[in-house]
Amino acid sequence: MSETPDFSDTPTTWKRLTERVDAQHWPAATLYVVATPIGNLGDLSLRAWQTLARCDVIAAEDTRASRPLMDAWGVSTPLIAAHRHNEAEAAQAIVDRLSRGERVALVSDAGAPAVSDPGARIVRAAREAGYGVIAIPGASAVIAALMASGVTSDENPAYVFAGFMPPKAGARQKWLQRWCAVPAPIVMFESPHRLAAAVKDMLQVCGPLRKLTIARELTKRFEQVVTMPLADAAAWLAGDAHRSQGEFVLIVHEADNARATEDVDPSALVLLDALLETMSLRDATKVAAKVTGMPRDTLYALALGRQKTG
Repeated sequence: MSETPDFSDTPTTWKRLTERVDAQHWPAATLYVVATPIGNLGDLSLRAWQTLARCDVIAAEDTRASRPLMDAWGVSTPLIAAHRHNEAEAAQAIVDRLSRGERVALVSDAGAPAVSDPGARIVRAAREAGYGVIAIPGASAVIAALMASGVTSDENPAYVFAGFMPPKAGARQKWLQRWCAVPAPIVMFESPHRLAAAVKDMLQVCGPLRKLTIARELTKRFEQVVTMPLADAAAWLAGDAHRSQGEFVLIVHEADNARATEDVDPSALVLLDALLETMSLRDATKVAAKVTGMPRDTLYALALGRQKTG
């Protein structure tokens, strides 16, 4: 085990870095869209810290949620509310401030504003009014989950961020059918109280062999990132009550052999069509796999696609 690093020179290093960031260009009459930590206070960047401290006002999704972060980093900039229920009014108020030459920071409760969070309307209003918009990047639950899962590659770097699933089962299943047919990993968010139902729907839509990554409490003390076949996901969640607690990013992996379906024997497609006339999708896939010897997940993806186009 390596020794604890010596941080005795930290004040000198910090001073040198802050001076370099301080010397950068900080235009006025500009909206600064600032990413904030998704859980770990240490993930606020040096540039984000200076931005928040330099701005005349910080527009926050929830001022109560943002205040502890500001206090931890010694930021005394005033906070104003800018959430989904007052976004139109907040956008106009922010444009008015920009017209007076002010610097305005925009933050969400956690992560990147205007990305599956309020703020896009404010960004558009500032740009349409002719004012500068500068993104200050930082922590992202989506990118953190992709990094920890290893689901993408140099050869196939594609992924899709689909946001939150619909809350009702019927709409969620249709949503999953649409997104999970895409030949790429699908990244999504889900709340703890709907997690078990969502996993059940994923199993029904995608089949038992499709892989799922569950990333919970990213950057926090009890962080977990696990990958398993969908057939095992419900049992994994039920195995420990703590596994259904916290904040979740889910990644449905691309179906194995999804890119090889063009080479499928036409007779397998004929068989699938015949079976689907009298059987459920899952049973038709099971029988076709026994008859043809093809992988079940490949047949499941094919059957799902033929159901939707039939």
